[in-house]
Amino acid sequence: MKLTYRVEDGARLGALLWEFGPGWRMISSALLGGGIGPREWVLNAQVVAGYSRMDPVDHLLALGPEGEGVGMLTAASVDRCVQASDGGVEAYATVGLRVPTWAAAPEGSADPELAPMRVGTVNIVTVLPVAMTDAALVNAVMTVTEAKSQALIEAGFSCTGTASDAVCVAAPAHGPEELFGGPRSEWGARAARAVHAAVRQGAEAWRLRDFK
Repeated sequence: MKLTYRVEDGARLGALLWEFGPGWRMISSALLGGGIGPREWVLNAQVVAGYSRMDPVDHLLALGPEGEGVGMLTAASVDRCVQASDGGVEAYATVGLRVPTWAAAPEGSADPELAPMRVGTVNIVTVLPVAMTDAALVNAVMTVTEAKSQALIEAGFSCTGTASDAVCVAAPAHGPEELFGGPRSEWGARAARAVHAAVRQGAEAWRLRDFK
């Protein structure tokens, strides 16, 4: 993971870059490189809280390296990224909780996190050392999300996340494929514990120091 800075919109903003190279598959909800497929890098780029660009994919492409990759945006300070590991699984989380949100909210509920642009505020990158089927990757995203919500609630936030969180799970493209990624599977359990630890630490830091 590499941390760099740039000046944009009058602010000093950070970006985290994971360069995996060939031989990896990823599943992501990100604006750039979302879905399932071969990817070589992951970018988690900080933007200003009032981000208003209407070309976020082009913006991410300009910030990232060559090749196919995953690009996420966040209003959280990426230099406060938290890393945790468990049994060979690595999890990285940037946690910003300006607008904690329940997933199931009444219809028509206003959420300032979505205006004027969706900018992820709890972004999670999880790296597995084993290949996984498509179904197991989907299952792993569920597990990562559940672990995130558990950590936030345990940290004292009345929410399941924010309205614009993003997630990426990376796994080798080759080798025997794991069939399961749920929280009681071998690798799903390890991913859950790693993500829980990273998000819990990030959420508690946000509460104690009121990170913006």
